[in-house]
Parts: sequence; C-alpha cells; structure tokens
Amino acid sequence: MDDEDWREGGFGIYLHWPFCEAKCPYCDFNSFVTAGVNHAKWTAAYLAEIDRYAAVVPGRVLNSVFFGGGTPSLMEPDTVFAVLERIKSHWSPANDLEITLEANPTSVEARRFEAFAQAGVNRISMGVQALNDHDLQRLGRLHSTRDARQAFDIAKKNFNRVSFDLMYARQNQTAEDWREELSEAIDMAVDHLSLYQLTIEPGTVFGARYDRGALRGLPDEDRAAEMYDLTQDICDSAGYSAYEVSNHAKPGAASRHNLIYWRYGDFIGIGPGAHGRVTIDGRRYATETVKNPERWLKSVDQSNSEISRHVIAQTEQAQEYMLMTMRLSEGLSLSRFTKLAGYPLAMEAVGSMVDLGMVTLENDRIKATQKGRVVLNAVIANLLPDHEPISPPSGLMSGSGTDHLADQNHYTK
Repeated sequence: MDDEDWREGGFGIYLHWPFCEAKCPYCDFNSFVTAGVNHAKWTAAYLAEIDRYAAVVPGRVLNSVFFGGGTPSLMEPDTVFAVLERIKSHWSPANDLEITLEANPTSVEARRFEAFAQAGVNRISMGVQALNDHDLQRLGRLHSTRDARQAFDIAKKNFNRVSFDLMYARQNQTAEDWREELSEAIDMAVDHLSLYQLTIEPGTVFGARYDRGALRGLPDEDRAAEMYDLTQDICDSAGYSAYEVSNHAKPGAASRHNLIYWRYGDFIGIGPGAHGRVTIDGRRYATETVKNPERWLKSVDQSNSEISRHVIAQTEQAQEYMLMTMRLSEGLSLSRFTKLAGYPLAMEAVGSMVDLGMVTLENDRIKATQKGRVVLNAVIANLLPDHEPISPPSGLMSGSGTDHLADQNHYTK
C-alpha cells in the first residue's frame, strides 16, 4: 500500500460541538441539550486536542476545517478564533482553505455571523430542513420559514459560500409539493444545496413513533424514489450538479471538507464522539473519541480522549474507499483500489454492472449512473462478490442520506 495514499483525498480537521437548543425528533447525532456551557473550558480542551494531534501528524498542508454538531453557531466566536489560530500555528493552510461552520436559523444574529467571519470562517452550512412552517413544527425545528429566510440573508451578507439543507419525503409530502419547495430553495441558494430524504433512525423520537405505528404519511419507496429523481432533474436544470448522492453544487462550489471523506483522505476528529481517519508512520488508523461531553472533557485532561484507535487492514481500506468514492459523480479509480486492496476488482463483475446500466467504465474510473445510485449498496456488493458483506464506515458521515436508495444511514454537508 502507498503510505501517502491519503494525499489523494487531502487532509482536514473536524471539530464537534455537541450542544443544541433542542433535540430534533429525527436526529441520531451525538448531540445534547444543556442549561449552560463553560466556554472557556471547552476552548481549552479543543486547543489541547489540537496540540496532541499536531505532535502525531505534523507538517501537513491543511485543506479544510469543519465545525459540526450539535449546533456550532452556539459557540462563542472567540472560541472559533482561538481554535483556528492554534490550528494554523501547527499546519500550513492551503491557499483555498475552506472553513465551514454549521448553523441553525434560531442561533443566527448579524453581529454573531460577522464575528464568525472575522474569526476566519468562510463557509456556512445552514440547517433549514423545510420551507413551510407546518413541516418545520413536525420536524421539531425551533425556527419558522421567516426565520430561515432572514438567517439566510444574514449569512449571504457575511459569507461568499453558503449552503443549506432540506429534507424531502416528509410526512404527507407529494412530489408536486417537493417540486415547488425545491424550486424556491434554488431561487434562494448561493452555490450549494444538501438534499436528504427524511429517514427514520433507531433510538430517535421518530423511531419510537414509527415502531408504534404513530408516524403516518411517510412515502413508500416508489414515491421517495420519484422525489429523488425529481431532485436530480430540477437541480441539474438549475446548474446545481449532483457531485455526490445528496449534495448539489455550482461548478467549483463542492464542499471541500466532505470531498476529503468521499475521496478517502485523512481527517482528524476532535470533540465528543468524533471519528477520524489518520495515517501515522505509514499506517492508516480509525479513531473514535469519548461520546459524553463531560466525560470527554475529563478524558482530555487525562490525555486519553480516544476510546479507539486501530489500524485499518488493507482490504478494509479498499472497501471503505469504494463505499465512499462511489457516492461521487467522479467515481472510483481502479488503480487506487488495487493499490489499497492488494488485488484488482473483478472486471467480469464490473462488466456486468456496465451491461445493466448501473455504472460506466471510462479508462481508470468506474462511475455510478443515476440508475446505479438508486441501488448503490447493491452495486457495490456486486462489485465485490467474493468478499464479506460490508457496511458504511462507522462515524465517517453525520446524518441521513438517501436511505430508500442505498441503505446509507448518514450524511455529510
């Protein structure tokens, strides 16, 4: 295996802020509602973790920083500034360094966003989720449609790059409802949209309601698939190409941080429950940190915030690479897969998927067609027929994707 394989995807840092104003009923993220936060203590903990990782992974060019959550827009701008200054003191920022902060409309204020921009944030990802008040209430969101539009206007005044999320296949939603809402979203959008199917996750409030038969009006697979196809058509026509299964952007506006995940680069995960993939001394490791916020703070004091750090076997790396990169419109490199796995893909299986119209094969790259993306996990299973069944890499993604299509139970933005 190439010890420098991670360079194919780049290098980023993910920082998890675990606190929210309320827990959404569909959410299975590692997030918590709390009465108060000691911001000075959290700042110190983040800085300590940055220093610890810098000693392990020194001297790299940094492509992205992502503040995820939770609701990172609840952080103090001074904390964001301190974190970014410490990061830049250890790693050389790329010329096009992307620094993203997730925000909810309820925590957006003009002065606060201006302060985040001054701290160094240059991209905002906003959790809008729906553009009508009835559905926002059903989703447990604290903001109104008016709040969302006002927050979005504030974001546009302070940042050149703004993304926002919407969920479709909601209760009692029709394809025509979604067409109108998505068209409105495109009229609002700056350069990027993350468009996810609402999925019911175990352990959530929605999950419990669904098990009781109390979550009615969810679309069947055919109607959800129709909305997925409609999403592709509308976004393509508006110049927002689907560079990934659930993410659409204007040319050059793809999320650089999430491209690191999908291109199977290296990223450090800092904060409660954060996961990482880091190459150290020629070996790629999977890392995971303590989930509970208070326990995480204590573990940082004791310099043992990781509950797991294990070497990823070559075959497993190749499988993870396939699971991630086949989500992208650019697809998978056959030669890189061979280097990672130590064996080539069976071209007979590839040819079979080409014949079925599920993938295309162009020189060194296999790319899923729109038809193939609808059943992406099945396509991947067919490309690896002689190997053990595989699941999406644990912790690499942070939300719900097109589950009705490919059983992909987490999204990135």
